[in-house]
Amino acid sequence: MTVLITGATGLVGQELVNLLLQNGHNVHYLSTSKSKLVTNTNYKGFYWNPKNAEIDTKALTDVEVIIHLAGANVAKKWTTAYKEEIIESRVLSTQLLYKTLQKNSHQVKQIISASAVGIYPDSLTDIYHETDLDIDVSFLGNVVKQWENEVSQFEKLEIIVSKIRIGIVLAKNGGALQEMAKPIKYGVGAAFGSGEQYQSWIHVQDLVAIFQFVMENRLPGIYNGVAPYPVTNSELTKAIAKTLGKPLFLPNIPKFAMKLILGEMHQILFSSQHVSCRKLLDENFQFKFASLDKALNDLLK
Repeated sequence: MTVLITGATGLVGQELVNLLLQNGHNVHYLSTSKSKLVTNTNYKGFYWNPKNAEIDTKALTDVEVIIHLAGANVAKKWTTAYKEEIIESRVLSTQLLYKTLQKNSHQVKQIISASAVGIYPDSLTDIYHETDLDIDVSFLGNVVKQWENEVSQFEKLEIIVSKIRIGIVLAKNGGALQEMAKPIKYGVGAAFGSGEQYQSWIHVQDLVAIFQFVMENRLPGIYNGVAPYPVTNSELTKAIAKTLGKPLFLPNIPKFAMKLILGEMHQILFSSQHVSCRKLLDENFQFKFASLDKALNDLLK
């Protein structure tokens, strides 16, 4: 099968490309950098620029599935300009894909878009499922809502629409885990705020396996891309320290301190979403790293 991927050079994208190639799929990818374009037999790059509504339509040749991962990194300071970039990078790229399919003949049967658990309201007590309709009244909640609304438009083209609401991605080469592990390695790690906020995490290998699973089974709708056992921030911090064999002796980092350093973006560290993957389990998806200890042992040792 030929799959078109946006955001293929990102943390999740690189892992997904490797998985799909290993399983015999052909990968086309879109890049805003002409210098990053590669042409191999089963791995081909094509230029696009969503801000200028430019796209090489040859990217669609023989493509049956689009996996849409593109979007500016939310883990940077949210200046007014950067907040606009976070929204535009998701909305404009999705709109460009839609208009391109609308205007050109194609064989696309499904689009699978990244989304985020940040759409669910901040809560220490609720457990969220894909059927929950409440949306967090925050910048991120609004971003995810707009993003998902744009992706839903593809249903008008009679294309199967799937959305993967991704939790905290744990990976070896970058991402949240490495940032959390750094201070712990140097003996200055601590939980954030009360430490009671739930963090719904997932190992990057399981996440890309979910994308492939949803693709190969043509599953429509929303799926939570999280592991079966979410943990609190305090539990996650302690588990990282235990895996690294490092002590934790500092008090928790107060919210006001992180707000001073990070501004509005500090919300990511203190927001609590306890998210269920029951829907995936009911479809018989098998997690390789269901427990946090197993994931951390794989990624930190």
